[in-house]
Amino acid sequence: MSTEAFDYIIVGGGAAGCVVASRLSEEASRRVLLLEEGTHDKSLFIRMNGGYFRTMGTQRTVAYQTEPEPHANNRSIQVMQARTLGGGHSLNAMVYIRGQPEDYDDWAARGCEGWGFADVLPYFKKAENNQRLSGVLHGNDGPLAVSDIGHRHVLSEAFIRASQEAGTACGVPIRYNDDFNGTSQAGVGYYQTTSHNGERCSTARGYLRPALKRPNLVVRTHSRVSRLLIENRRTVGVVLAGEAGKEIQIRALREVILCAGTLISPKLLMLSGIGPAEHLQAQGIEVVSDLPGVGENYQDHLVVPVDGKLKDPISLLGQDRGLKALRHGLEWMLYRSGLLSSNLVENGGFFDLDGDGRPEIQIHTLAMASTSWGKLDGAPPEHGYSVAPCCLTSHSRGRVRLRSKDPSAAPILNANYLSDPADVQNLVRGVRLARQILKAPSLACFLEGELMPGTAVGDDQDSLEEYVRNHAQNAFHPAGTCAMGTDEAAVVDLQLRVRGVAGLRVADASVMPVLVRGNTTAPVVMIAERVVDFIAQDEKAPAATGSTQWVSKTPAGVV
Repeated sequence: MSTEAFDYIIVGGGAAGCVVASRLSEEASRRVLLLEEGTHDKSLFIRMNGGYFRTMGTQRTVAYQTEPEPHANNRSIQVMQARTLGGGHSLNAMVYIRGQPEDYDDWAARGCEGWGFADVLPYFKKAENNQRLSGVLHGNDGPLAVSDIGHRHVLSEAFIRASQEAGTACGVPIRYNDDFNGTSQAGVGYYQTTSHNGERCSTARGYLRPALKRPNLVVRTHSRVSRLLIENRRTVGVVLAGEAGKEIQIRALREVILCAGTLISPKLLMLSGIGPAEHLQAQGIEVVSDLPGVGENYQDHLVVPVDGKLKDPISLLGQDRGLKALRHGLEWMLYRSGLLSSNLVENGGFFDLDGDGRPEIQIHTLAMASTSWGKLDGAPPEHGYSVAPCCLTSHSRGRVRLRSKDPSAAPILNANYLSDPADVQNLVRGVRLARQILKAPSLACFLEGELMPGTAVGDDQDSLEEYVRNHAQNAFHPAGTCAMGTDEAAVVDLQLRVRGVAGLRVADASVMPVLVRGNTTAPVVMIAERVVDFIAQDEKAPAATGSTQWVSKTPAGVV
């Protein structure tokens, strides 16, 4: 048995875990341990805004594959997850989007009382340190820097004009929007990012790093949790995978908070006996709490490539090689400017194409063709420009299940992408709009045709639907597998406590009952901020049974 014990153990050092660890450790009487399976975030490619493409496929990521997707022509689709401090927030494009106010009001209407937009807005503002915007919708004192990108590619500027031209041509009014988190999400504009002065501000940097000096906080990387320790239906610690097959136990005197993400949080619950009883019994796992909702309700945004072929070699292709790479690196190192100060996905927009008053399509732009950055294996690299539509609705639902009771085995993911016709139809509309934007004068002058879908794909419903089913990919926004609520399908209650087991909460994207319409980092940070307040409210309850003596052989900081 381990001699170590902490008041709180946080499993997962991603976007949420770093927030929870930092906030909990602000109270000196709390002893806090943060466990991250991956490595540290000390990399220039993480620190520089435009360096994250170099982290893909390294030790800092892990690629899961869905089972063959019946509604995506039986393709197995890759779902990449981060394995580093800061999680996906250390490796993504840093786009700061909260989603629509209606997203949260819908949560409340579904039974999640206290999670409406008016309830969550103070937590968004608490986290935010916006460099340009202020007022009732924005914060300026939080740990998370939010700013405009100084670098603007010539194609980004052309996209803003072309979108407005396309809107006039097709009868869908498209306006310029300088704040996608303002009074309206609809329109085109430049994304604000969680960065400052050309450097990424992940939660690992903005929240966790300043907290490392606190003696009551310990952060350990390369620490894979195998399961939770549960005694008499109370979570009392975690079990880590040690060397030579040995297990290491660490006790939690108050609570364990799972922040391991949409795939791994339900996996750890099920490995610990919390989940659908029939499935757990089939794996030879003793059932602690029969919670049928664990692993259900999987959702993600899907994106489809729409690319134009450039007349001139002005894309990002080749900018990371040779003298060009050296020039960009020096410009960033000396002045924090130039291409590497950009998040590369500089702008985009939100579009209401079905006329219901809420955007259901988001476009992310990139001055590189989808054929050139790994989305389409086997395709030759070409200079192109991507205006990829992303479906913001998440009507299709999948599930996560255990492959076996071996903690090292990847979970089974039946994502069930495109099973709902509404998601397919929204992407068809999105592809049509993206093609129109490429043909608008301000962009057409840079292009000599369409790379994707290309002339072989018509504009009729059947052709576009087949194209969507053949080419849709996930947008790295998985959510929903430990959904909160008040019905029997809920995994956590409205304070994010796991139902049926004391001393255990989940705080990551998996608790979203419905995926928000936008990028997910900002909502995950909001969820993490809220859970700390919920914990503080419950701290008057008796601590876990056992000694309160704290023994740690490891000094504070990252191991």
